[in-house]
Amino acid sequence: MENTTEKRILLHVCCGPCSTASIERLLSEGYVPVLFFSDSNIYPGSEFEKRYENALAVARHYGLEIIKDPQNHEAWREAVKGHESDREHGARCSICFRYNLARTAEVASGLGIELFTTTLTVSRFKKSATIFSVAKDFPGFLEIDFKKKDGFNRSITLSKELGLYRQDYCGCEFSLRDRMMEKADEKAR
Repeated sequence: MENTTEKRILLHVCCGPCSTASIERLLSEGYVPVLFFSDSNIYPGSEFEKRYENALAVARHYGLEIIKDPQNHEAWREAVKGHESDREHGARCSICFRYNLARTAEVASGLGIELFTTTLTVSRFKKSATIFSVAKDFPGFLEIDFKKKDGFNRSITLSKELGLYRQDYCGCEFSLRDRMMEKADEKAR
């Protein structure tokens, strides 16, 4: 049998709920995930902390290591400058994916972990093909569409079982703005 320490993988974690089914799948496939909470896009800071606390609860549940990357929202804002008005799934999102994956690739290399991937692909609101297109520039990225094998629904079930906070916007102030406009439109109907 293969030594599981050779199958360590750094898992970029966007939030606790998305990490649940992703971790479960990685473990079932023989990987030992090290969780990496690196989300400088999340706004406001209190939301960043709330999402981290839920990711930490998931890490504890599975007995896994979690690394919290210091948030640098100003650097992220600089990276997406000029794309503040983009709608969800536009160029800003691809830039954001690149920002988070570049950071994850850097940390994976520094830790001597050859493979990394992201929980972003579990969300039915994220296009895995877009994430994979951005990730092709990063050696060591393992393409896993966590939506497959009923991953999104499984993440909802596990989130409820663990009592996790499930946010209703992607994370940045621009996705929050768009969500607030959607809610206002729904209310006006």
